Amino acid sequence: MTLTRRTLLASLAALALAGPARAEPLSLDDISAYLNGLKAVKTGFTQIDDDGMISTGTLYIRRPGRARFEYDPPNRALVMAGGGTLAIFDDKSNLPPEQYPLARTPLKLILGRNIDLSRANMVVAHRSDGTTTSVVAQDPERPELGTIELVFTGPPVELRQWIITSSDGSRTTVILGGLEEVEDLPAGLFSIQWAMEERGF
Repeated sequence: MTLTRRTLLASLAALALAGPARAEPLSLDDISAYLNGLKAVKTGFTQIDDDGMISTGTLYIRRPGRARFEYDPPNRALVMAGGGTLAIFDDKSNLPPEQYPLARTPLKLILGRNIDLSRANMVVAHRSDGTTTSVVAQDPERPELGTIELVFTGPPVELRQWIITSSDGSRTTVILGGLEEVEDLPAGLFSIQWAMEERGF
């Protein structure tokens, strides 16, 4: 694939700069209300890793607390959040998934039950480039876990991408298609135990 992280992000930046230059950023209250209003959604996504590798797939979110990143074949990687745990199934490993408490990852700032971005010390940057609003957030109780930059368009508010920066400085960018609200998503879609059994663990 000739598309690289640098060229893709440069194209997105150029698109953003083409918009009006003086728009006010969306308010933190409006963004918090939007995130809290997300219940069951799905969308296509493009992921750009720190090394420039690009992957695509489908993202399912059932708030609070559940998400599933299902990568397109032949990539068999799978990332799941459910039951308070984040599990990462490595495409190139025959070992069980790596598992972490969801509360110790930046994704909790999207999947949490009651999101309040105006909470003290949670937002470290809030800006607009004229087309999008970016909010850089961290867990005020665990700032060492890294940050998540959420990028929105609107009004109406819509989440377009996020960038997770880990404690070691590595960055993972996830660019979303349009979020499609669905009636419901089955609980089994987010069952880490079921996914382990399906893969023979």
